[in-house]
Amino acid sequence: MTESRANTDIESYLEQLDTSEPIKALFRQYGQIYAWLAMFAVMIAMLATMLTATIVNIAIPQIMGSFGIGQDQAQWLSTANLAASTVGMLTTFWVVQFWGMRKMITVTMTIFMVSCVIGGLSTNFELMVFTRVIQGLATGMVTPLTISIIFQLFPFHKQGLVMGLSSVAAIMGPALGPSVGGVLIDYFNWRYVFFIGVPLSMICLPLAILFLPERDGPKPQQAFDWMGTVSLSMAITAMLVAMSNGEKEGWSSDFIVLWSTVSLLAWITFIYGQIHTEHPLLNLKILLNKRFATFSLTAFTFGAGLYGSAYLIPLFLQIVQGMKPTDAGLSMMPAGLLMGIASPLFGRLADRLAPRLMIIAGSLLFFLSFYLMIDADADTSFWTFVWWMCIGRVGISCAFPSMSMGAIRSVPAELTGQASGVLNFIRNLGGAYGVNVLSVVLARRTEFHVDSLRATQVADNSATSELLLRLQERWTVTGWSPFEQSAMSMHYLMESIRSQATMLAFKDSFLVASLVFIITALAALSLKKLEHDKTA
Repeated sequence: MTESRANTDIESYLEQLDTSEPIKALFRQYGQIYAWLAMFAVMIAMLATMLTATIVNIAIPQIMGSFGIGQDQAQWLSTANLAASTVGMLTTFWVVQFWGMRKMITVTMTIFMVSCVIGGLSTNFELMVFTRVIQGLATGMVTPLTISIIFQLFPFHKQGLVMGLSSVAAIMGPALGPSVGGVLIDYFNWRYVFFIGVPLSMICLPLAILFLPERDGPKPQQAFDWMGTVSLSMAITAMLVAMSNGEKEGWSSDFIVLWSTVSLLAWITFIYGQIHTEHPLLNLKILLNKRFATFSLTAFTFGAGLYGSAYLIPLFLQIVQGMKPTDAGLSMMPAGLLMGIASPLFGRLADRLAPRLMIIAGSLLFFLSFYLMIDADADTSFWTFVWWMCIGRVGISCAFPSMSMGAIRSVPAELTGQASGVLNFIRNLGGAYGVNVLSVVLARRTEFHVDSLRATQVADNSATSELLLRLQERWTVTGWSPFEQSAMSMHYLMESIRSQATMLAFKDSFLVASLVFIITALAALSLKKLEHDKTA
């Protein structure tokens, strides 16, 4: 009797879902708890990949020192990962159709685990960047599954809550990454930040084998869009190369013009191919849906600000405020934990309030966070900066569930998988460009402020003259010659100028990041008219 009633409950539950036969079979095998078991498997995969994606940021100053590279090169550890994840997201739909979700996750996480080991053992910077590309591809392939599987496992009225809960995995990666990474760096060394993905992958693999569905039906007949993948990869990479080298090579140099031209031609090739290919990598017809296109625009700008900030803040805390990696990571933890707590709450609100209201509120909170950071300097107190970060992270929790759900609900059910991939693709594309642009802004404004401050160091500058005199008096007790004393004093002065210029450049970068979220809020405002048109 009890078993019969349980079966009836399962069938009643399945009637509320638009899902595949393999998933229905697993529901009948495990009961309604299966929805959460499958979600847990995917969330562990997402936690592993997202943690690895962000944990490296806290180690960038140490990696710069180990390989003797500048910030303009080190940013490739972040941008290469984001660019690869952007491409990987568009392959998820086809790979799941070809392999099934179970095989796709097991193969992807195995390769991801191997890349983590190689990355930690890398003896040169180029190999390390290559492993970051592999990890980015894995992150990109896993991320869209979360949204897609929610719509297959849970009925409509629970999707907002589950979306908020699932975002905890995506959020806990960036939240815990700096803290865990800081401890690993201070107590071991920076290489251990790469190894953190290994134990999580080992947990994920058996869960995926047990609880994720096999392929539904025969393999897809359409061939994989290799031309689209190659042209897209080339378009993104060439543009990032041009942007990251513009300051060094000169924005009008042959090198930059060449790479910019390559990027433009690759983008034209990609878009033309996607329009005329029978089975495109990116279904551009989805973007003809004005509502989905608007959500995609907000996702692009939000991604630019979000990932850009995840790159800037650890650098600021270590370079300007002189924190150890552990302290820098711990300062970011309260904001991350608050974000994890707030996400399920805002997920419930996403089922009840208009998405534009949640996105606008979240964008304005993030704007406020960065606007306050413009006043940050070497003397800003620990808890003041923590408070500023908390405001921004609450903004993420507020905007993300509504942004994802609003976009996916804008398209027909049969396009949910592709729409999820497109939305995440656009958000990560914004993230890749956001990190790159803010890195360029930071480098360029640093040099601008260095030149400006140097121009003030003239003979009649009493403050500079007094500083040099005090320094030479200090060096006198060392027994150095007057020439050595003068050289050391000038070196100290130049280092002080660069430190001041770096702090001012971070202020400028925080201002640029804050303006990005104003653009996001303005884009979300246009959703009001689209909502009105939809109900008219």
